[in-house]
Amino acid sequence: QVHLVESGGGSVQAGGSLRLSCVASGYIPTNNCMGWFRQPPGKARDLVATIGRGTTNYDDSVKGRFTISQDNAKNTVYLQIHSLKPEDTAIYYCASTRAGPQYLPCTDTHAFYSWGQGTEVTVSA
Repeated sequence: QVHLVESGGGSVQAGGSLRLSCVASGYIPTNNCMGWFRQPPGKARDLVATIGRGTTNYDDSVKGRFTISQDNAKNTVYLQIHSLKPEDTAIYYCASTRAGPQYLPCTDTHAFYSWGQGTEVTVSA
């Protein structure tokens, strides 16, 4: 099973930027999807962005401000966040799906089976 470790969270003021990192180790599935999810205080965990199988996907609430990318040589997935808002306050989790065919989209949240421990982002007004 792939092991995921997130980093890069912190406390920032509204309008600021952060780059979250997720390093994968262990057995890394081929042709998998990687995703960033977030869980605001007292709320459910929701999908933010995914990358894999030649595509990237974003939740409508973060389009234009969040960018997901990956460095395969470093087994690392990034989430660049600009123009942070207080409502972005959450624990951000990295996750991976198992290997899959190229045609299978990365947007099935139930397909994510391995999770990191999360990194906390707090945005003050």
